[in-house]
Amino acid sequence: MTLEIIPVSNKRLLKAFIKVPWPIYRDDGAWRAPLVMERLMALSPKSPVFDHLDWQAWIARRDGRPVGRITAQIDALHQAQHDEGTGFFGLIEGEDDPDLFDTLFKTAEDWLRHRGMQRIIGPINLNINQEIGLLTEGHDTPPYVMMGHARPYYRQRIEALGYRPCQHLLAYEAANAFEEPRAIAAQRKRLARRIALRPLDRARKAADLERMRSIFNDAWADNWGFVPFTEREFQALGQVLLAVVPNDLIWLAEIEGEAVGFIVMLPNINDAVADLNGRLLPWGWAKLLWRLKARLPSSGRVPLMGVRRQLQDGPLGAGVAMSLIHRTAQAALGHGITTSETSWILEDNKGMRAIMERIGGVISKRYTVYEKSLVPP
Repeated sequence: MTLEIIPVSNKRLLKAFIKVPWPIYRDDGAWRAPLVMERLMALSPKSPVFDHLDWQAWIARRDGRPVGRITAQIDALHQAQHDEGTGFFGLIEGEDDPDLFDTLFKTAEDWLRHRGMQRIIGPINLNINQEIGLLTEGHDTPPYVMMGHARPYYRQRIEALGYRPCQHLLAYEAANAFEEPRAIAAQRKRLARRIALRPLDRARKAADLERMRSIFNDAWADNWGFVPFTEREFQALGQVLLAVVPNDLIWLAEIEGEAVGFIVMLPNINDAVADLNGRLLPWGWAKLLWRLKARLPSSGRVPLMGVRRQLQDGPLGAGVAMSLIHRTAQAALGHGITTSETSWILEDNKGMRAIMERIGGVISKRYTVYEKSLVPP
């Protein structure tokens, strides 16, 4: 059977690209179909990420039937930040066929090599501040919102092509009604006189979102693969968050009037859209809005959190982090959100892992980022 690789060059092909996973996960009860409308918006040329991203997507077809997909991209901000010839692959999906994976990855590698890239990393969908990593542990449970899922054989197929792990990312799951260790509770209460917490002010949302962006870009600056959020990216992300996140699930921490930390808990929308099969029309949007208004899902995810670097290595920084986590968990319980996932956390981030484990968090999923040289040996 003939295998052909088709570059995505118009909206019709983009929609076909988005729909590739449906037959691949047909019998996988843990997979959650993404909302097609949201994916079209995220991959639209108008999306802020494409202000600094050059990319190409491909669909693999066998006798006219879509069987796989992949992207390749070069991030100008990553190049400026790290001064290295690194490109990325992402959004990989495919049937269990070695020839298919080989063809898809050769296509992405050639595209990057012809543009001067010397190394390829992925999966990155589409840059470091979005969905990253291949699910390598935890396939039996559904992913939380904005986290990836994968067939177990993806790991074998990718590693067989010479890719090796370069980073491991963890998802920690914890009950929001956690029992705070006595020493941590005492420290948090002692520091409460210095740390002021407040929810995001919707009347000044642009200013508060800019404060959060500044904190994030500072807090994560030394982390692996860091690329700063642009103002346009974070404002766009903020509009999405404010549409679905209650006020008391976004908190800022201030010391002497200066914002030094923040946290966001996102209701696990994957639970609310599980039966929509990716469709908001004709009635899916009404079901989703009613579900989010009537009662939020019983689970949530912390996708964004940060404490300024100047505080990170001292007790005050730990106090800011624990104050934010404690306040958000209490607010989540008020909305009926009993369980939350904090993701992703770098495997070597000992400080954050210690905090999660002290409040009873357990590793629920592991994601792996792979790399390969594009330079002939």
